[in-house]
This record gives sequence, C-alpha cells and structure tokens, in this order.
Amino acid sequence: MQTTRQWQTDAIGPQANLKIGEVRIPEVSGAMIRVRTQAVSLNFRDRLVLESGMGLPLQFPFVPASDMAGVVDAVGPDVTRFKPGDRVISTFSPDWIDGRRPGTARNPHYQTRGGFYSGVLSEHTVLSEEWFSLAPKTLDAAEASTLPCAGLTAWFALIECGKLKAGDKVLVQGTGGVALFGLQFAKAHGAKVFITSGSSEKLERASALGADHLINRHAGDWVEQLHQLTGDYGADHVLEIVGGPHLGQALKAVAVNGRISVIGVFEGFEVSAPVAPLLLKAPVVQGITVGHRRALEDLVRAVDQIGLKPVIDRRYSFEELPQAFDHLYRGPFGKVVIEF
Repeated sequence: MQTTRQWQTDAIGPQANLKIGEVRIPEVSGAMIRVRTQAVSLNFRDRLVLESGMGLPLQFPFVPASDMAGVVDAVGPDVTRFKPGDRVISTFSPDWIDGRRPGTARNPHYQTRGGFYSGVLSEHTVLSEEWFSLAPKTLDAAEASTLPCAGLTAWFALIECGKLKAGDKVLVQGTGGVALFGLQFAKAHGAKVFITSGSSEKLERASALGADHLINRHAGDWVEQLHQLTGDYGADHVLEIVGGPHLGQALKAVAVNGRISVIGVFEGFEVSAPVAPLLLKAPVVQGITVGHRRALEDLVRAVDQIGLKPVIDRRYSFEELPQAFDHLYRGPFGKVVIEF
C-alpha cells in the first residue's frame, strides 16, 4: 500500500493546528490520474478558509490550498486528456469547464479546491483528469502553480469578461498576486496601468514591471491622484481587491461606462457604496470568482506566447508551510510558493 504526506488540520480557527500527516494513495482507475505535486502557491483565500471555514462544508482532516503544479505519473484506462510525464496544473472550480457558471439563484456554485473539495498540499493526488489542465511549457512548476487562482482571476476580469484593449486605463489596487498579474496582462495588451500601494518600495518594484503611474495611498487621496493623472477621465477597468465599503472608492475612480471587477474581501464580505456614481456613470460591476477551465487553458497559451513570468516573492520547502503562511499574512509582493 502506497502512502503520501500531506499538510492537514482537524479544526478551523485562528489557531488552526496544521500538521503533516500520512494517508493512503487511492488506486488509479477509470478516468483518474495520479499527479506528483511539485509546487503549491498560496492565496489569501487559503488563510480565510483556515481561520473561518467561510461557511463551507469542510471535511476533516482538511487539506488546505487550491493551486498546484505537478507531473502525471499514472493514468486510468479511460483517460484521454493526459499521459504519464505530462506537466499539469489544478483547476480551481473542477465542475466549471466553460460558459455559464453552475449553480442557481438560490444556491450559487462554490465547489472549489481547498474548500468544498480537499486541497492540494499533498505530495500525491488521484483525481479525475477533468480537474487538471496542461501547464505552460515556458514556466517552472513554482511559476505554473500561481496560475489557477491568482492568474486566472486577473485574466478572467480583464480579458475574458473585460475585453481589455490597447489604450485602456487599468487601475490595480495593491501588489499581491492578482494585482501583479493584472498589471502584467494589461501591459501585454497595450493598456496603461495605474497602481496603488502604501509602500514606496513596492511601487518602485511595480514600476520595474511596467506600471505607468504609481499612486501612494499615504500621499493623499488616491482617487484624487488618479483623477489628476487621467484629466478626470478615471479608469476603464478597476480591479477592486479591497472589498467592503471600499467599493465606494472604486465607483469614484471608475470612468463613465467603465468596469469594476469585484475580487477581494480584505475589508469584509459586505460591500457598500453610494448610489449616485453607480447611476450616473453606469459602470459594469461584476463579481469575479476566479474562472472556468477553458479560460485557464487560454491563459496557459497566452503565457507561452508572450513569455510572461509570474512574480514570486519567495519559495519555501514543503516543511516550511507555517513560515510561508506567515509571509502571506505580511503581504507579499506577488506570490508565495511551496516547492515539494
């Protein structure tokens, strides 16, 4: 009987006791594939799930995290999409292949990895081939592991839904994983990027990635700074990563008939904003919960085509997961990755 190591917890809360456990590796049958994990990238959502459960029906022992890259080392007899040796990445919403998101008005769909389904912080997984996509050829495992959630979220907001075009003005909030992917995608499409941060050092690093205008939140009203920089035009696309009442600031910043992609919940799960700019500017306000597999496959092709390199702040070993989470809490520049 083969076994594998995984990070797991038996309880959720601020002091969730993560530990390394050992479990049996299931047999590979049907359309299942066995993947040897090489890297896992962490997201702010992973922290929220561990601390609060986010109202999800978690199964214990619970394995956290949703984003991984690995190598297929065994396939079932009915597998058609992969072969041993293929490099793959996980999909965040395994049941959402393309088109309209599953679910109903009463019960919106949120059956994702590292939440409803068990997470990816395991040395091996045996799952349906439908739960994976091919990894980019031009990225190593750590870089590829950043795409399923952070990368796809920015891509889905700006490209899949936003139809970003050259010359558009894009406002990116902060310098985390989604924000920096948004910066890179916008620049690759010929857009002009305005980025906000409370750190001058992080703004300078964002400038090196191609950001056109740097807005320090501690140097005055950031919306007023944006208006001055754009001649009162505003931003065609706003990646709203803060959440809560901060949506009101996004509505002040967005251009007439622009688009706000609501992504983050740093300031809470209840958003609020004044109605006047919503009515007078008539922007599209769209919630983004990552994206479907077809869009992830589009993103993979684009990454290989344009030579994009995800920004990784630091790489940790499998045994250093607690230190990696501590880094995540401090606010990394880009992504934090666990290498196996």
